[in-house]
Amino acid sequence: MGASTSWGLLPRVPAPHHEPQEEAPGPNQLPTEMLREVLSYLPPRTLLRQCRPVCRRWRDLVDAWYLWRSILPWKHPDLWPVIRTCLPPADDPGPCILGRFCERRPIGRNLLRNPRGLGGFQKWTVLSREDDWAEEKENLEVMPRAYMQTSFLSSYRRYRKKQVLDLEKEGLWRELLDSGNIEICVSDWRNDRQGIDCIYQLTVHLLDANQAILDHFSPLPFPIRRGRNSVSSRSSHVFSSIKKGVRFVSFERHIWDLAFRNEQYGVSLMNSSVIVRVCLP
Repeated sequence: MGASTSWGLLPRVPAPHHEPQEEAPGPNQLPTEMLREVLSYLPPRTLLRQCRPVCRRWRDLVDAWYLWRSILPWKHPDLWPVIRTCLPPADDPGPCILGRFCERRPIGRNLLRNPRGLGGFQKWTVLSREDDWAEEKENLEVMPRAYMQTSFLSSYRRYRKKQVLDLEKEGLWRELLDSGNIEICVSDWRNDRQGIDCIYQLTVHLLDANQAILDHFSPLPFPIRRGRNSVSSRSSHVFSSIKKGVRFVSFERHIWDLAFRNEQYGVSLMNSSVIVRVCLP
């Protein structure tokens, strides 16, 4: 027979040839220096909370001294002339503390947590004493109509409220703390509306890494008499020329009941502050 036929089928047309397209470059394809530059424009909280967990490479960049060294001059232009002279070493192991400094911004803000004692005195350690100091739990109660909702009831005649601030956890590194370029300002407001006879005393300690006392401020005990008119008073102090080695601040308020009564009484907790400032030239 003659040549075979295609039985009506159309001839196969070869598929057009397409050149492979290059993928758009992603962040991880950037050189390290360029990726560091891109990351430096993000907020510190975003870097630490969202970028750092992405991958090992990003974690290493966010933990490194070089990223935060590039961020500090334009994030803190007023502080940079001073802090540039006392930066932590670039080869310190672990995440660079400069990241914590940029996120928490400890300079110029109140480092005390819950300074007015709201929410049932969260973040305060309340200690009471009969024979020895012990943390008060069952006898602590927020008074429902107390002044500014910051008073509490106690069945003991002597007690104290205390916070110990870890300055390094707040983002202040050792070289800055030991540079002689900072001061620590403490302030305490009280309102003498207690309606009881008692003695009030404020004590602030600067502590080293082992929490040994390096410096302190403790004004004379202040008597508060029952029935006197409401008076707001303030105690304040500035620790300057701070000794090397300060790592903690202990802020304590003491109350002694003079009436020797067994019934409960109320004591107000007013606003307080611990503020670290850089001594600018």
